[in-house]
Amino acid sequence: MAATAAVVAGQAVASGLAAKNSFKGSNASSFSTAMATPVKMVSARTSKAGVANASLYSDAKYDLSNYKFEPIKESIVAREMTRRYMTDMITHADTDVVVVGAGSAGLSCAYELSKNPNVKVAIIEQSVSPGGGAWLGGQLFSAMVVRKPAHRFLDELEIAYDELEHYVVIKHAALFTSTIMSKLLARPNVKLFNAVAAEDLIVRGERVAGVVTNWALVAQNHHTQSCMDPNVMEAKVVVSSCGHDGPFGATGVKRLRSIGMIESVPGMKCLDMNAAEDAIVKHTREVVPGMIVTGMEVAEIDGSPRMVRNPTHPALFFFPLDAPHSEHTQLFRIIWWLSLWKFMCCRHVSWCCQWA
Repeated sequence: MAATAAVVAGQAVASGLAAKNSFKGSNASSFSTAMATPVKMVSARTSKAGVANASLYSDAKYDLSNYKFEPIKESIVAREMTRRYMTDMITHADTDVVVVGAGSAGLSCAYELSKNPNVKVAIIEQSVSPGGGAWLGGQLFSAMVVRKPAHRFLDELEIAYDELEHYVVIKHAALFTSTIMSKLLARPNVKLFNAVAAEDLIVRGERVAGVVTNWALVAQNHHTQSCMDPNVMEAKVVVSSCGHDGPFGATGVKRLRSIGMIESVPGMKCLDMNAAEDAIVKHTREVVPGMIVTGMEVAEIDGSPRMVRNPTHPALFFFPLDAPHSEHTQLFRIIWWLSLWKFMCCRHVSWCCQWA
């Protein structure tokens, strides 16, 4: 696809490459259409396994009444799950980026960062089912409305939509969420720890250096039990994308306020979709050294307007890992050059800071 071909992926380089906005200066008139037109119908790609399965099901000898799975011992299942999970915990005990919150903001952020295979990304999600509010549109309706030019992100993900003049519509929000998750979690440098809560932050001096974790069910029951101590993940950067206020919402900025690292969390204002979207993109930033706040959590810390719970928060950022460093500086810099071609309808994430 033309849009996908123009995407600049974040690649690690020793000297730190300068990212170029492939869509800068796009002519808005080129997006105009008079009527809704179904476009971007993506054909399924068949894997080798898929070919094998297709052959199996088309085989005249295939008899469902005689179907039988290969035998396995229960202990093998337990060992495989335990070994792999514990290996992931060891790998990400000291990681590059921890993204707290696997809603549309966190998933989109992790998707862009993990294009660099040298960047280890751990995603922490307190719910068993990641995706946040992006499984449905507003008022639990199905469709997802995406304002242009963010539809180019959908092109990259190969998600079909109906196109109108200034926006596109995905027939079901779950198409976006399931697609980005499947592509993201297939990457070897990404691990999703769902049903895990970030209970606290690791702070060294004036810098956030990681998160304190626990099983989500444990975190919800400290008032009923005692001595349920947590674990930790150290990280060079923590991305807090916990959403708006709630039981697990805006937890990153609320914790910063409670320890005096920021002055206040005024909470989001009443709904104004156009003002809110611009504010989220503009004010996504490193709020304290080592911690970036994204998505609706930005509205909580800045008191900007709220948005309809509808789609997602992608933005484009360039992430060189191997920038010059010493023991007194970051091992990498986030080089920002915000591009609104990934500017989704109701919530948006961008990385807009660079630090030494």
